Amino acid sequence: MEELKHECGVAMIRLLKPLEYYEQKYGTWMYGLNKLYLLMEKQHNRGQEGAGLACVKLEANPGEEYMFRERALGSGAITEIFGTVQGNFKDLTKEQLHDADYAKKYLPFAGEAYMGHLRYSTTGKSGISYVHPFLRRNNWRAKNLALCGNFNMTNVDEIFARITAIGQHPRKYADTYIMLEQVGHRLDREVERLFNLAEAEGLTGMGVTHYIEDHMDLANVLRTSSKEWDGGYVICGLTGSGESFAVRDPWGIRPAFWYQDDEVALLASERPVIQTAFNVPAGSIKELMPGQALLINKAGKLRTTQINKVREVKPCSFERIYFSRGSDVDIYRERKLLGEKLIPNILKAINKDLDHTVFSFIPNTAEVAFYGMLQGLDDYLNEEKVQQIASLGHSPNLEELEQILSRRIRSEKVAIKDIKLRTFIAEGNSRNDLAAHVYDITYGSLVPGVDNLVIIDDSIVRGTTLKQSIIGILDRLSPKKIVIVSSSPQVRYPDYYGIDMAKMSEFIAFKAAIELLKDRDMKDVIAAAYRKSKDQMGLPKEQMVNYVKDIYAPFTDEEISAKMVELLTPAGTKAKVEIVYQPLEGLHEACPNHRGDWYFSGDYPTPGGVKMLNNAFIDYIEQVYQF
Repeated sequence: MEELKHECGVAMIRLLKPLEYYEQKYGTWMYGLNKLYLLMEKQHNRGQEGAGLACVKLEANPGEEYMFRERALGSGAITEIFGTVQGNFKDLTKEQLHDADYAKKYLPFAGEAYMGHLRYSTTGKSGISYVHPFLRRNNWRAKNLALCGNFNMTNVDEIFARITAIGQHPRKYADTYIMLEQVGHRLDREVERLFNLAEAEGLTGMGVTHYIEDHMDLANVLRTSSKEWDGGYVICGLTGSGESFAVRDPWGIRPAFWYQDDEVALLASERPVIQTAFNVPAGSIKELMPGQALLINKAGKLRTTQINKVREVKPCSFERIYFSRGSDVDIYRERKLLGEKLIPNILKAINKDLDHTVFSFIPNTAEVAFYGMLQGLDDYLNEEKVQQIASLGHSPNLEELEQILSRRIRSEKVAIKDIKLRTFIAEGNSRNDLAAHVYDITYGSLVPGVDNLVIIDDSIVRGTTLKQSIIGILDRLSPKKIVIVSSSPQVRYPDYYGIDMAKMSEFIAFKAAIELLKDRDMKDVIAAAYRKSKDQMGLPKEQMVNYVKDIYAPFTDEEISAKMVELLTPAGTKAKVEIVYQPLEGLHEACPNHRGDWYFSGDYPTPGGVKMLNNAFIDYIEQVYQF
């Protein structure tokens, strides 16, 4: 409902046969380019602020360009970059267009190694210079580096201080540039190490170049450059000599999947996009494991290796609830289960009155959880029917049976998402009036004054859309009660690993807890949490504690939800409103392999997360109060 932006998607392809092979088998040497386009379009959900691609041509002669990059801004960036690439081929004759040897020698982007990136900014930094892949150029082919990633680092300040202390000079104070410098610096050292070995063996000229390119070990490069990284990441790279790599954070926060056959090796942020683009079963696709790297050398030999020691594994549960495509076999099942797990709380909210309740969902991401909720309600209603029939005795008449068996769960498409109407207007009142019409409702979908309306959403973070649009427009149907159901738990803490929610003031759950403390004359709790947070600012991040938990500790989930209702219900709403959240245990039962729940629980997987939360809480308090 409230669109959360997510830090990026990646795609890599390495062709394992010569271009002529794909021309003969698939009718085009652009096989790799076309598949990269598919992998990127199928992950469009992961980034709509910009896109970029890089390509490396193997075995180029000296003086010929071997590394290419194209980037663009905006939601149409994928189409734009591939359109620009294809523009290089528009004046070719049919013979030239199907001549793989000609393409290999003369055409840009006619290579064997490809990498693509989709960007959402969670740092607020925008512009073409922040669109991946980033490029580091050098006269030595093996020292050229293109880098892109799905990541957020929490300790950029520490890394920046350390690398500038040893004489490096990053061009910008941004995590991608700093990582580019770190990996690039270690890549330089690796090339120089091999250069010395080659010279010691008496090699000269191109013999040295070939020795270096044949003996490169990117595992060394990644181990030495990534050991200090604190955050969630999948970093991908290409070197000018044709090495490809991807490395995942040791907590397993951000996801990556890979596949290999005898024609191609590839990696993407999501599994079903590989299944769809290459028509392969889920079982043949492997997950890149926490702290692991996927390495493909110049000869096309693939291996995985452990780069960083595995830490407490906490894959991001928001990937399962919201970000990843619901077409993944496991994610689909998990989202349905999230809906099903809400049944006890929903039944309590409607006082078990299924006959006078209509169920619906907020389009479009909550749809799968809605199906799970319906399934759970059907199961509950069937149990009720069995008990009713049993209570009739051994010889019920047809009318009694018919009355029981005709009971149904009533579901309707009540809310319909309209086009975004807000983008062209900035003036406050007009903007709010337009925001109220982001959703349409289906008139006549429930009985006014009689029916409850239960509507499921995947997450309620800021609550702005509920207040500005949803509750007001649903109230026009005159339901007796509106129950807003969130398939995820209360979002209470910022994320620092790639989701655009970093300020305490953004969370309706936090606002509700603060208001409750004020209402109950417990401001001393706020002051104490602030003092303890302030006192630990000088400590190493590994020793810091999350004292924001103290703000929530005095209250039950239900008390915080009730306060949220007060804060979010627009004046003049006639229906009674209730907000029902997924319990944390329900999330863990539905997504057992994705225990990363720090935005709900406050249990950050890395020390950098706690440090950044500490700073955010202090900033909030110092802006609002004078302690």
